[in-house]
Amino acid sequence: MFDIQEIRSQFSILNQEVNGKPLVYLDNAATSQKPNSVLKVWEKYYKELNANVHRGIHTLSQLATEEMELSRRKIQKFINAKHDFEVIFTKGTTEGLNLISYILTSKLKKDDEIIISYLEHHSNIVPWQLLCERTGAKLRVIPIDENGILQLDYLDKFLSEKTKVVSVNQVSNALGIVNPVEEIIAKTRANSEAYIVIDGAQSAPHFTIDVQKLDCDFFVFSGHKMYAPMGTGILYGKQEILEDLPPFHGGGEMIAVCSFDGTTYAGLPFKYEAGTPNVGGNIALGAAVDFIKKVGQENIQNHENALLEYAQRQLLEIEGLKVYGEKAHRTGVVSFNLEGIGISSDVGMILDKMGVAVRTGHHCTQPIMDFFNIAGTVRASFAVYNTFNEIDLLVEGVKKAQRMLS
Repeated sequence: MFDIQEIRSQFSILNQEVNGKPLVYLDNAATSQKPNSVLKVWEKYYKELNANVHRGIHTLSQLATEEMELSRRKIQKFINAKHDFEVIFTKGTTEGLNLISYILTSKLKKDDEIIISYLEHHSNIVPWQLLCERTGAKLRVIPIDENGILQLDYLDKFLSEKTKVVSVNQVSNALGIVNPVEEIIAKTRANSEAYIVIDGAQSAPHFTIDVQKLDCDFFVFSGHKMYAPMGTGILYGKQEILEDLPPFHGGGEMIAVCSFDGTTYAGLPFKYEAGTPNVGGNIALGAAVDFIKKVGQENIQNHENALLEYAQRQLLEIEGLKVYGEKAHRTGVVSFNLEGIGISSDVGMILDKMGVAVRTGHHCTQPIMDFFNIAGTVRASFAVYNTFNEIDLLVEGVKKAQRMLS
């Protein structure tokens, strides 16, 4: 059973008013709200279990370690990783992508090539540019068409023995477009020996992930976009690849033996988890997985897709409103502008006065905005707790903004 009111009752923050209006939170692609069950687990850690992990023989340390490693196993099952030690805790997607680009430095040389797409978040552009600067490799970019859909015939042209990395997102944060990563991975495997990196920041909250079925080498996502605290995230990597590559940070926890003559590194996953981790957040990330599983991933996907379809239909009835990526397969996001209104933030501020929280601007995807020759968009993004009535309030607010700004 999918009971939207019962689900909403688990998110205390949704009960408040903003500017005298009931909060309508439609900025979930930036960060989702947290259910009480997740907050309770986070609070319990600091009230009852607060201790460093993996380092103490005392009871609190052992209990904290058990809880964090249980969370790792929950996440392993959530993405269907083969081993729990292939699951690395990070601060989020950005750190995961930077980690990967750094540890691959020794695997690239001058004139090697890295392939990304036009639909990438800056976090999946800049780390690869930095890698190119370090190694002399070249960046190649899969273009998009007027609907925001990747032109994969260019991938066929780009792939060669020079290709060392292919890194793409599964879902565009700016437009919500679902990219055909299965096809991208198959083409890459058939034509190169490149490392394949999938940015799952916007897919993990919305539908089932199976990294073994995908056959990607790396998969990264953030906890805070899927009902967990900020400062949490996951990097999945295949065992044989993680064992072959060097560590990212040096320090405590990631060593087997350390001396002034040299250091040997700990096994997975600790090789990539130097320093004190975000123990409470990592445990709460497991609780977020529990929440998603309890609601049901298929239920979440069906509800959010229905919200997206309804929102797009209602918004497109507004004369002069353009939805970007309208004809593409999308999830979770509707990104739009009003004709004659050049500054999306003006629309966002009027919506905020009506209690409706959306995101405006370039969404850390300036190349996409440059392609469409716009400064930014208004982006409404959905989560499991959003309702059709909230979309009606969004549409009402957009109409009011149009009247005020035209």
